[in-house]
Amino acid sequence: MEQKQLQPPSAAFIGASWLALCTGITAFLIGLWNADMLLNEKGYYFTVLMFGLFSAISVQKAVRDQLEGIPVTNMYYGIAWFTTILCIVLLTVGLWNADLQKSEKGFYAMSFILSVFAAIAVQKNTRDAKMAQPKEQQPF
Repeated sequence: MEQKQLQPPSAAFIGASWLALCTGITAFLIGLWNADMLLNEKGYYFTVLMFGLFSAISVQKAVRDQLEGIPVTNMYYGIAWFTTILCIVLLTVGLWNADLQKSEKGFYAMSFILSVFAAIAVQKNTRDAKMAQPKEQQPF
């Protein structure tokens, strides 16, 4: 069988992904910093953001591993999806019950979604770039 040569992601796509990730996280954090809410509320939203980023990357990795024939347990796969959905539900419930203007709620929701999507793209680019390297150049 012929081995298919993988192409690394373009520099433009890598840059755009990192820019989107940094923009989303920075916007969310600046919004929290300037928000007129208690410190425990700020901590809640910060934790949901970090939890969401990790969960989304975990789902992307599990799905990609399965597509490439790398074994993934059903338990891990299910937990990854559950935690991703859970963090979205936690953000939604938190914003629904928050004493914020609708524009602020929309700001947090959009910067969260941008950050999560960009984190998936950055992880995909990192993996694709590593897989496109010849085996002798890979560090591990």
